[in-house]
Amino acid sequence: MLRLRASEIAAAVDGELHGDDVTVTGSVETDSRLLTDGSVFFAMPGEVTDGHRFVDAAIAAGAVLVVAERPLEQDVPHIVVADGVVALGALAADVIRRVRETGELTVIGVTGSNGKTTTKNMLQAILEQHGSTVSPVKSFNNEVGAPMTMLRIDESTRYLVLEMGASIEGDIARLTAMAHPDLGVVLKVGLAHAGEFGGIETTTRAKTEMVRDLGETHVAVLNRDDERVRGMAAATRARIAWFGTDEGTSDEPVALRASDIDSTLEGTVATIHRGDETWRLRLRILGEHHVMNALAALTVADALGLDLDRAIEALGEMARAERGRMELLEPGGGITVINDAYNASPDSTAAALRSLAHMTRQAGRRSIAVLGEMAELGPHAVEEHDRLGRLAVRVRIDRLVVVGEGAKPIHDAAELESSFGQDTTWVATADEAEALLRRELVAGDVVLFKSSNVSGLQPLADRMGGR
Repeated sequence: MLRLRASEIAAAVDGELHGDDVTVTGSVETDSRLLTDGSVFFAMPGEVTDGHRFVDAAIAAGAVLVVAERPLEQDVPHIVVADGVVALGALAADVIRRVRETGELTVIGVTGSNGKTTTKNMLQAILEQHGSTVSPVKSFNNEVGAPMTMLRIDESTRYLVLEMGASIEGDIARLTAMAHPDLGVVLKVGLAHAGEFGGIETTTRAKTEMVRDLGETHVAVLNRDDERVRGMAAATRARIAWFGTDEGTSDEPVALRASDIDSTLEGTVATIHRGDETWRLRLRILGEHHVMNALAALTVADALGLDLDRAIEALGEMARAERGRMELLEPGGGITVINDAYNASPDSTAAALRSLAHMTRQAGRRSIAVLGEMAELGPHAVEEHDRLGRLAVRVRIDRLVVVGEGAKPIHDAAELESSFGQDTTWVATADEAEALLRRELVAGDVVLFKSSNVSGLQPLADRMGGR
């Protein structure tokens, strides 16, 4: 973070400073275990514990300033605020303002129901070739995680890439007001988190908030293939840079287009078009759906005037999208594991199943899908799990193992869709799934693990992958 005095931070967060006006030289943290000398500790109440309980640990770790929601007994400079989360966001907005005034900061916001983390990682790989780039750790994209990413910048930062997630309407608008993105990317609108939003139309409104609040000098990077994203053009004042798989129209030409998309167990390929120019994209990342994420990242690079040859080369060097996201593991014995169990939505799970079926048919290998619950679907949960069970049969997945009560409609639907139901099994726990797989797997099998993180399949995928 920027070097700031406690009084400057107090002014930014509308808080009351108690103690000396110390200078902060370290990072801002909400976890006392991450603190180093010169850092700021935000002591905030949480769902599991209260950050105020860890003030002593924060001081011992080197924190020189604490931001708290009540006066502290400890002898440490601290700022008292009404709401720690609001204060964190206010400080992030102030730091971005200061860096913009003294540096050449460009902010890129990325939102969408699927693909945010992969696209963020792709942008990091491209942009870091051209200047100091800050992007989220893992998928920090909420009211706490996004400001924490913003607070990692300093005067030397050239690019800031932000994931913008939401659980209710207004969340993305608040993040946009903090960061004021120069470019806003919308990847896709789907049923991820639909239970929290209450339906697809509410999700669409929430994802529209970023492009709605972009200015006339900004760029909205929009997926022309997604009908709901396409409709966002009417909501923004920004210049639109379209990406997709069709050529667009004379009125709405596509900036970058992909064709000849194919995916194997060795990676994913596509031809990228910009007018009459073409490039061959070769990703080590598995799954045809990642071509759209690559297109989004390349469209940002193009809008910034960066060299596309270098950008495409950078994407080709990426070993994986992210841990637990279509990650290829080779445990030995001729078995291949694809760990995609960090997160799941109906769209991403369907894409993973189609990719598995396509890749294994090309390679002449047996496909096995181990599926857990997709969380946060609300009233759509049974219907969407049912739909995926039928899809698994229709794309000819050879063996289906369904784990957990919440995912059981996948198994039930697959049994009904298939002739005899002999290729699908439901088990209650990951341990049962592991025992079944260790009995059944043979050389040549390709096993996909796909679920929301709360289902607990990622550790199983890691074990089965030999990690």
